Amino acid sequence: MTNTPAFPSAPEGAPALTAEEAILSRRSVRAFLPQAVPDDLVARILTLAARAPSGSNIQPWQVLVLRGAPLAALGRELHAHALAGDPGSEGYAYYPRRWREPYLARRRKVGWDLYGSLGIVRGDTARTAAQNARNFLFFDAPVGLFFTIDRDMERGSWLDYGMFLQNIMIAARGLGLDTCPQAAFNSYGHIIAERLAIPAERMLVCGMALGYADPAAPENNFSTEREPLDAFVQFVDGLR
Repeated sequence: MTNTPAFPSAPEGAPALTAEEAILSRRSVRAFLPQAVPDDLVARILTLAARAPSGSNIQPWQVLVLRGAPLAALGRELHAHALAGDPGSEGYAYYPRRWREPYLARRRKVGWDLYGSLGIVRGDTARTAAQNARNFLFFDAPVGLFFTIDRDMERGSWLDYGMFLQNIMIAARGLGLDTCPQAAFNSYGHIIAERLAIPAERMLVCGMALGYADPAAPENNFSTEREPLDAFVQFVDGLR
């Protein structure tokens, strides 16, 4: 395994990154600066993301953008639920029901690296829970995004949704911002739906923090690893 190369966050107004730079420097940021993100910049990112392909061009994505008082209020409420140990209710199964290798080792590795960057040792359940609860504050990002999909959509539309989400993250990096996609919000999808008046026929896919990364935060300064090409790619030279 090799570490993903890191590029510094580009300040607002800096030249856009190339596609390769944006892809290589994208990471899940867990500490943001309080610097505001203009609405027109958020709109530009979402407009670019909407060029994602979808089967028969049905475009199954729906986005709610929170900032300011609504973001802070909902974040405080969800954060309080998390700190109180409320497990919420699972909207859908994001992870496998039973972990096995090699996925279990990969999951543990990124968790250990994250907590290690913060000086949280194994077994320190209080600090681990506190760090996990920061998800629900969008890691102090100035913009929080929620994504929903109609409940009657099938797996193909969920595949399309993944491409839309990736477009958001790459477009944001290209324009000097950072993101953190967050499935954690699914635990409190019922609260989010009530507070944001999300219709019953739509379900939460995930949340996402958007803003400018805090370069001094230790949790933003470790790189996740990727498997080498030969571990997941096979070039087919013939058929049986």
